[in-house]
Amino acid sequence: MILDRISILNFKNIEEAGLSFSPKMNCFFGNNGMGKTNLLDALYYLSFTKNHTNLLDSQLIKHEQDFCVLQGFYCEGETAEEIYCGIKRKQKKVFKRNKKEYERLSDHIGLIPLVMISPSDSDLIHGGSDERRKFADMLICQCDKEYLHALIRYNKALHQRNCLLREAPDSTDASLFEVLEEQLIHEGETVYNKRKEFITDFIPVFKEYYRTIADESEPVDLQYDSQLNSAPFAQWFADRREKDKLLGYTGAGIHKDDFHFLLENYLIRKIGSQGQCKTYLIALKLAQFNFLVRKKSTFPILLLDDIFDKLDAGRVEQIIRLLLQPEFGQIFITDTNRKYLDEILEGLNHDYKLFRVNGGIINEWQ
Repeated sequence: MILDRISILNFKNIEEAGLSFSPKMNCFFGNNGMGKTNLLDALYYLSFTKNHTNLLDSQLIKHEQDFCVLQGFYCEGETAEEIYCGIKRKQKKVFKRNKKEYERLSDHIGLIPLVMISPSDSDLIHGGSDERRKFADMLICQCDKEYLHALIRYNKALHQRNCLLREAPDSTDASLFEVLEEQLIHEGETVYNKRKEFITDFIPVFKEYYRTIADESEPVDLQYDSQLNSAPFAQWFADRREKDKLLGYTGAGIHKDDFHFLLENYLIRKIGSQGQCKTYLIALKLAQFNFLVRKKSTFPILLLDDIFDKLDAGRVEQIIRLLLQPEFGQIFITDTNRKYLDEILEGLNHDYKLFRVNGGIINEWQ
């Protein structure tokens, strides 16, 4: 999928922008806080119907304005797609595909595959298990509607069970717990099995990207940790219901799963250097890109937000050379230093466009 052009109105600090892009490489330069990341977040929003940093929709509207609009024009071969999003304060946002409004926003997920690499990805290593589950869920959901809907139904049943556990655990009929637990077991097993399939398929590609970027023999790995690895879901509920009543929440299930990021068989967050952690994350995201290509038979859009800090010149050039290979499609990069990246791109002789970002104003840069 290629983003041919975008129209932006009152999105974060971008008052108005109309931009056309290269089908291969697009680079945005400017000082920190000027709006480079906001531009990438607009692209992210058009793919996922939400922003990358989990802000409320009302927080995306430019200060002292009442609404914002994003409009992206995409193409793939002879197929054209127009995606529109309008957000007004205190109103439900509107999302349209080719001028037809979606009944459910979840129907849009997967239409425009996208991968974003940003400084906030460090939360995948240093944050809690929910960050790593979100990474896997967002990736699998783009390729597998059964997984997406099973996860939605699981989370709804989980919310209902937690409400019962908090509000009236002793007065609630046991049969109501049983109904919710049956649904959690059914949907949870679907999610669990698909996560296992995903990680088995994902690991070899991830390891290969790490070796390519690092050009070293550092052994890395990923492990899927789930309570269902040790006992069936039904047994967990049978053993825990009374304890859950005391705690006021559901203590077992696929919402407790984790993915362990390993370097030399240790958690990378404990032993990895800044460069190793950054290389790990970039390899993880490139493997995410590869996964989407194989499952969707299309090239996702790739966003790289200020990722070259803490990387030596050799690793930066290796990444750029890798991204310009035919197996990658359209790429958007932000950086503060034009000269460094410009020299690499000129030497590689590929199609690209440069843009300058200053105070939310974006202009093509010759």
